[in-house]
Amino acid sequence: MTTISIQRNEQPHHQPLPPVAPDLFQALPDQSGLVGAYCCQCERHFFPLINQCSSCYGPLERRLFGERGNIYSWTVVRTKAPFALPEPYAVGYIDLADLPLRVFCLLDPEATADLTVGAAVSLKAMSLGVNASGAPCVRPVYCLTREAA
Repeated sequence: MTTISIQRNEQPHHQPLPPVAPDLFQALPDQSGLVGAYCCQCERHFFPLINQCSSCYGPLERRLFGERGNIYSWTVVRTKAPFALPEPYAVGYIDLADLPLRVFCLLDPEATADLTVGAAVSLKAMSLGVNASGAPCVRPVYCLTREAA
């Protein structure tokens, strides 16, 4: 189960921050993960959520997945960060543990020195940066875990 970790911009007794984009991820104690889609005809998964299968053009089912995975590849970006992200910040491709899908996502900005290919990660929701309107928001971020790769 993914826990919600709000690390920046949250003030007590205020409304929770909105997600950076609607239908990108869900972070609830009983049901968490990336919001994606599954095609029953092609048996393919998609992230982010799309309206129809890009292979057979069939309908898709909304699915949650990606709570855990392993780093396939990563990089630390050391130029001026967009959307008030911390500097430097890390991004990477994650091979999901629960299905055969590789996703591109932010990585924990506090762990840039410790990232390695194959490292186990888990999805967290973090108050990180701002959205396109300049308001603080919550983003999906993969954080290192203690599990073996």
